Amino acid sequence: MRALTYQGPYRVEVENKPDPRIEHPQDVILKVTRAAICGSDLHLLHGLVPDTRVGCTFGHEFTGEVVETGREVSQLKKGDRVVVPFNISCGTCFYCQRGLTGNCENSNPASDVASGVFGYSHTTGGFDGGQAEYVRVPFADVGPMKIPDDMDDESVLFLSDIFPTGYQGAEMGEIKGGETVVVFGAGPVGLFTMKSAWLMGAGRVVAVDHVPERLAFAAHYAKVETVNFKEVDDVVLHLKDMFDGRGPDVCVDAVGMEAEGSRAHRVLGLGLKMEAGAPTVLTWCINTVRKGGNVSIVGVYGPPWNFIPIGTAMNKGLTLRMNQCNVRRYMPRLLEHIRSGRVDAKAIITHRFSLEQAPEAYHLFAQKRDGCIKCVLAPHGHA
Repeated sequence: MRALTYQGPYRVEVENKPDPRIEHPQDVILKVTRAAICGSDLHLLHGLVPDTRVGCTFGHEFTGEVVETGREVSQLKKGDRVVVPFNISCGTCFYCQRGLTGNCENSNPASDVASGVFGYSHTTGGFDGGQAEYVRVPFADVGPMKIPDDMDDESVLFLSDIFPTGYQGAEMGEIKGGETVVVFGAGPVGLFTMKSAWLMGAGRVVAVDHVPERLAFAAHYAKVETVNFKEVDDVVLHLKDMFDGRGPDVCVDAVGMEAEGSRAHRVLGLGLKMEAGAPTVLTWCINTVRKGGNVSIVGVYGPPWNFIPIGTAMNKGLTLRMNQCNVRRYMPRLLEHIRSGRVDAKAIITHRFSLEQAPEAYHLFAQKRDGCIKCVLAPHGHA
């Protein structure tokens, strides 16, 4: 099959790889119909994630058609179309039984942190991802959700990760109605966080970024106020002033590592690898939110440690909540939001490419060129 492969920092190629095969009786093989490039894939591309091995295939957001099933698979059959959560979960362990599928202990037994993840280095199990013509999906009766016959693949593609992640980001902020919310990051996850905040009854939502095209997209798509942090003297003071000097009720970090910040943070975080991504946005969240407020973290960080103002968080009485998204628990509810028209998920797709064009797509997405918000690949033919 043809598949995207990692060739080292800043280098990916599309080449021939062996077709995936059934390795366990609960596996299925999918013919990939759509695969998205995620901001988290850029962390891999830039060499920021440990144990990302040459030759591995990225891609944890994908839909596909079942072409082969293991003998113990009972919920899927050949020909079914499915959307697949990015985290691989067994459905039976301590965490899966509690709905914490992002923390499954059987899909990534070498780690006490995250579950197994498609296409995200050997620190999350070493599973090849879906930016390929075919992909193996373990525990196929647990994660994949059938796509309704009256819906196309692109309409539900983002149920694999970014819509549930954005929704969980808003949910962890404990939005019950009327709260003021600031979302740092106007990329795809941030956009879905904004949309989800409105679904939960937020009274006011503000997006913070520094890319003018992304802020304009957020204003149009998510109907939010916007702040370009490069156009204000002090983003924290500016935001606090927008909310009576106290700050908003909720701040959401939808950025994570690679956030733009001080030179010291960039040197420590990106150069010397002493920080797992400069925690600039997380610091802004803690300093911006009102006392007694909530900080929700869905931006991706990694080991070993970060410089975070935890003393400020303690003295302000903040609640900090964070996790990899427990995708499967949200998929049915969010499917209904898409079906009802409350959220047009595929409207964030700005660029479509064939699989052979994947390196070009990565370059465009990483550079945020041409108004790029979200890239989607069509592994079989042109998008």
